[in-house]
Amino acid sequence: MPEQIGFVGLGNMGHPMTSRLVGAGHRVRAYDVAEAARARAVEAGAVEAATLAAAADDADLVVLMLPNSDIVEQVVTDPGFAQALSPGTTVIDMSSSEPLRTRALAARLAERGIRMVDAPVSGGVKGAERGALTIMVGGDDADVARVMPVLETLGRPVHAGAIGSGHAVKALNNLLSATHLWVTSEAIEAGRRFGLDPEVMLAVFNGSSGRSGSTENKWPNFILPGTFDSGFGLRLMLKDMRIAVQLAQQSGAPSRLGADAVDLWAEAADGLPATADHTEVARWIADEGAG
Repeated sequence: MPEQIGFVGLGNMGHPMTSRLVGAGHRVRAYDVAEAARARAVEAGAVEAATLAAAADDADLVVLMLPNSDIVEQVVTDPGFAQALSPGTTVIDMSSSEPLRTRALAARLAERGIRMVDAPVSGGVKGAERGALTIMVGGDDADVARVMPVLETLGRPVHAGAIGSGHAVKALNNLLSATHLWVTSEAIEAGRRFGLDPEVMLAVFNGSSGRSGSTENKWPNFILPGTFDSGFGLRLMLKDMRIAVQLAQQSGAPSRLGADAVDLWAEAADGLPATADHTEVARWIADEGAG
C-alpha cells in the first residue's frame, strides 16, 4: 500500500533511496538543506519540501538519512518539524547514529505518541541504486512490522532487536569493515613491494581464508582502478568506528584492536582531504602510512 513519506537527507545515499521509494509507488516529499539536492529529487519524481516542517506534514513515515546523531536531533527537535509530526507517525532513522542517543530520542518521541525505528544500512551507493542494501532494524515488533514493506523496497531488512540495536550493529559492522580494509591494504602494499601483482594477490585472497568485503569489493572496484569513489566518506567511517568502540567500552567488552584501528584511521583522516572517500586509506598507507 502506498505511503506518504517525508524524506530528509538527499545525499549520496538519500537520493537513490528516494528514487526507489518513488518507483515503488510511494508519495515522497523530499527535503535537504541543498536546493540542488531537492531539485534532483523532484526530477526523480518526489515532491519538493521547502522546509523540514513540509517534509513531516501529513506524513505516515518520515525517513532520516543524515550524517550523525547531532544532526538527527537538530532535525527532530526543530520546532516546525516537531509540530508537523502527528501522533501515530513513525520516524525511521536510517542514519548511522549513536545507539544510546537513539534510545533517548525514541523515548522523547514516544511521549508525544510518535514511534521510532532505527534502520541504518550497508551496501553503499550501488546497493542503494539496486535496492540491495542490508538494513539493520531496531525497534518494537509492531513498529518494525509497520515499516517492513517500505524497507523491503530498499533492500534486505533484518530485525536486530530493540530500538538502538540497528545503530549498534551498524557501527560494529563498520568497525569490522574498516579494520579489514586497513590490514588488507597493508598486506597488499607489503606484497607489492616484494614484487607481487596486486591482482594476483586478490585472486589468491578471494579463494582463501583472507577474503573479505575489502578483497572482493573495495580493492577491485575502487582502489585498483584508482577511482576511490565508493560514495562513503572516510570521516563517516571513522565516526562509526568510534561509536562501536565506545559501545564496547560502555558494555565492558574488550576493544583493544578496535581502539588501535580508530587511532590509525584518525591519523589517515588528518593526512587526507576533508572530502576523502574511505577507500583512500589504501593510498595513504601506500604513500605515507607505510613509508
